[in-house]
Amino acid sequence: MPVKRRHAVARPAVAGSPRLLHEHLLGLAPMAVILLNDLGHVTHWSHTADEIFGLAHEEAAGRPLRTLLRLPQEHGDAFEPGGSRIRHAWTGAFLVPAMDDGPLREVAWWVYPLSGPDRARVLAIAADANRLRDGGPGLALGDVLVKAPSPTPLTSESGVRLLRVEPTLLPPGGADPSMLGRRLTEMLPAMPPGAAESIVRQVLIRGYPAVNVSVTARLPFAAYFGTPPSPEQRITKVGEPRRATAPVRALDRSAAQERLDFLNDAGSRIVDTLDPVQTAAALCTALVPRFADFADVQLLESIVSDQELPPLTPDESPTAVRVAVSHDDAYGRWDDLVPRDEKLRLPAATPFTQSLLTGHSVSVPKVSERFARRMSARFADRDFRPLLQGRALLVSPLIARGTALGNLTLLRRPDRPAFDQFDVAMVEELCRRAAVCVDNGRLYRRESRAARELQKTMLPDAPPVVAGAQICYRYVPANEAVRVGGDWFDAIPLPGGRLALVVGDVMGHGMTSAAIMGQFRTAVRTLAAQDLPPGRLLRQLDDLARRLGDEYIATCIYVVYDPVARRCEVANAGHLPPVLVSPFGDSELLDVPSGAPIGVGGVAFETAEFEVEDDSQFVLCTDGLVERRGQAIDVGLAALREYLSGPPQPLESVCQTLIDGFGANRPRDDDIALLAVRFKGIPKDDVISWTFDALPVRVRHSRELVREALATWGLTELADTVELLVSELVTNAVRHGAGDIGLRLIRTDSLLCEVRDDGHELPALRRADVTAENGRGLQLVTALAERWGTQRTPTGKVVWFEQSL
Repeated sequence: MPVKRRHAVARPAVAGSPRLLHEHLLGLAPMAVILLNDLGHVTHWSHTADEIFGLAHEEAAGRPLRTLLRLPQEHGDAFEPGGSRIRHAWTGAFLVPAMDDGPLREVAWWVYPLSGPDRARVLAIAADANRLRDGGPGLALGDVLVKAPSPTPLTSESGVRLLRVEPTLLPPGGADPSMLGRRLTEMLPAMPPGAAESIVRQVLIRGYPAVNVSVTARLPFAAYFGTPPSPEQRITKVGEPRRATAPVRALDRSAAQERLDFLNDAGSRIVDTLDPVQTAAALCTALVPRFADFADVQLLESIVSDQELPPLTPDESPTAVRVAVSHDDAYGRWDDLVPRDEKLRLPAATPFTQSLLTGHSVSVPKVSERFARRMSARFADRDFRPLLQGRALLVSPLIARGTALGNLTLLRRPDRPAFDQFDVAMVEELCRRAAVCVDNGRLYRRESRAARELQKTMLPDAPPVVAGAQICYRYVPANEAVRVGGDWFDAIPLPGGRLALVVGDVMGHGMTSAAIMGQFRTAVRTLAAQDLPPGRLLRQLDDLARRLGDEYIATCIYVVYDPVARRCEVANAGHLPPVLVSPFGDSELLDVPSGAPIGVGGVAFETAEFEVEDDSQFVLCTDGLVERRGQAIDVGLAALREYLSGPPQPLESVCQTLIDGFGANRPRDDDIALLAVRFKGIPKDDVISWTFDALPVRVRHSRELVREALATWGLTELADTVELLVSELVTNAVRHGAGDIGLRLIRTDSLLCEVRDDGHELPALRRADVTAENGRGLQLVTALAERWGTQRTPTGKVVWFEQSL
C-alpha cells in the first residue's frame, strides 16, 4: 500500500515498486488481494494474504471465504456476490480470528463487486489495520475512521508528514493486467467518467492496473466528505515551524472539491426524467449509502395524482405518498416500517410539516429517546423508536417556483457524524434540482393532458352511418415524449347521398398544433357544407390558413365519393396518396396530383376523378403510420400497399392489422390517423330519375311519376306528402330556373328527392305575409320534410329534401 506525500521530495526507489511511482512513494504496506467466484469461494489468494491470515493458497483455494476466515455474521454478506451490502462497494474494519488460535487481528477491507457478461464475482482487498495506524495518519474506511495513534508528528525518512494513504493494486504474476482496468468503472461506480477513462488509458499503456483511494476520494467507501482537520493531520517538514492555516485550507479545499464533485454527480442523476417517481428514486440512490444510511422522498398526494396544489396551513396534516425509499441498514426493518407507495398523513408540528411550511431544512443532530417516542406516537400503527433513536435526522423540503411539493428525509447511524451546515446546504441544492424536475414533469403532464383533451374533443367520436359506404377509423397518439400532435380525419355526409373523406396533418406537436388542427377541421366542415369541388375547397382552405398566420401549415387530402355514380373526386395538398384495393385484392397507390401543403400558397390544387367498384377498399392515413427515421417514405408506402393486398377483410381487422403491423416494436415519433372505407354503392333498383322540359304541365306529370315510383317501392303512405313537396320544387324550377328539369328519387334508409335545373340562383326561405302569392313553397318544404337543402352543380343547382322511412 503506497503512502503518498503532499509535496514532492526526492527519495530512493523502493524495491519491487513500479518505477513511475518512485518519486511519490514514501513506503509500502502489505495488501492482500482475494478474488471470489459467484458462490463466494476463493479463486485467487495472493502471497500477502498468506502473511496476514496464515493460510497458504492451496489451503484457501476453492473454500468459502465466510467459513474460511470465520467472518463475523453481521459482515458476512458483504462478501457474497449479490449480497445486500455489496450492491456497490463496501469497506470497513473488523476483527478476524487467527488460524493458529492466536490473538484476534483487526483487518481493514475494501470489497468491490465485479460485474460483466459472465457470473458475478467479488474482489476483496485486505490490509492489517494496526500497520495502517502505525504507518500513517487517519484513514477513512467507510463507517470506521482509523485514527493516528498519538499526536506526535509522524515523519518519514524524507522529513515529510504523511497525509494520504492510497492503495495501489499490482497484478500477481501471470494475471491479465488489463482485467481490472476494463472493470474499473464497474468496480468503482462513483468515480467520475473522465477520471476512470484516464486511469484505464494509463493501465493499458503502462501494463498494470491502479486504483487510488484517499481520505477525500470520490469513491463509494469514503462514507462522508473529508476528515475534521486536526494537528495530527497537518503537513509539516521536520524542524520547520508549524503554520496551521495553509494545511487546513488545503484540507478544506480538498473537502470542498469532493462536495462539488458529489453534487455534480448526484445532480446529473436526477435531471434525466420528467417522471416524479424516477426523479425521487434517483435522488435517494445518489445519497445512499455514500452520504446517508437512509433516504426517502414523500410527495404531496396532489403531486402524485396530478391535481391542483392546495394551500398548506400550520394546523393541517397534509397527505403525502412515499414514492421512493433507499437504505443501507442491515439491522433495520425499514422495508416493513416505511414501504414504498404508502399513503400517509404527515402529522402537524413535526419536522416533516415544519419543513413544508417554512421552506427550510430541519436538522436533528441526534434523535433523543423522548423525540423518537413522540415521533412514533404520531404514527400510532407502528413503532419507529428503535430505528430513530440516536440517529442524525435531516428533513429538507422539495420546493419549486415557490411551491412545496414534498420532503426528503435522511438518517445517519449513530457511529457517523451528524449533518453539518455544509451537508444541509448541499442537500438543499439537490432538493431544489429534484423539485424543479418534479414540477416540470407536473406541468408537462398537465399541458399534455389538456392538449389531448382538446384534440379528443376535436376528433369525431363514431363513424357516421351513410348509404353506400362503410367507414372505420383509428387514431393512435405518439409516444409520451413527443406529446399530442395535429393529425385529424373526418367523414362528412353530403347532399345526394355522397360522402366527403378528409385526412390532414398539422406541422408540429403540442397545444398549438392541436388548436390549429381543430380550426382546420371546422373550416373543412364549413366549406364542405357549401358542396365545393375538392380542388376549390382546398384553395379556400389555403387562403384561410395564410390569413390566419405563418404557423398554419398542414397537409390535407379531400375526397368526395358518389355512391350512385360510383365515382371519386380527389384533391391533394402535399399529403400521402390514398391506397385503393379492388374487390379481388389488388392494391395500388392512386396517382393523385400533389399540391403544396395548406398555408404555403401559390400552387393550384387539381381535382382527379376515377371510377370505383363496389366492395373496393379505400385507405387514407398520415405519415405517422408509414414513416420511420432513416427510411425513405416510399418504403413505408410500398409496405402499406403490401399489407392491404389480398382477399377483402372486415374494416376493423384491416385497421387493427395496420396499426399492429406498422407499430409493433417501433418507437412512434408522430401521431397516426387512419381512415378506411369500403365502397358499397347504392343499388340501381333504389334510384329512379327523369328529365323533362320546364313547362307548367310538367308539375302534374311529376306528381304522377312520383306516385307510381313510391307504389313500386311500397311507400304509398308517403305519397301525399312527397307529391306535394315535389310539386312545389318543380313549380319553383319552372318559374325561376333555366333549362331542362331533372327529378331523382333515391331510396336508402330514408327517401331522398332531388330537383335539378340550370339556374344558378339558389332559392331562399323568406317569410310570406297572408296576401303574398310567392314564397310559400319553401315554407311547406321546411314544415313537412325531415331535412332539405340546396347545392350548386357545374351547370346549375339542386334543391333536395329527405323523408324518413
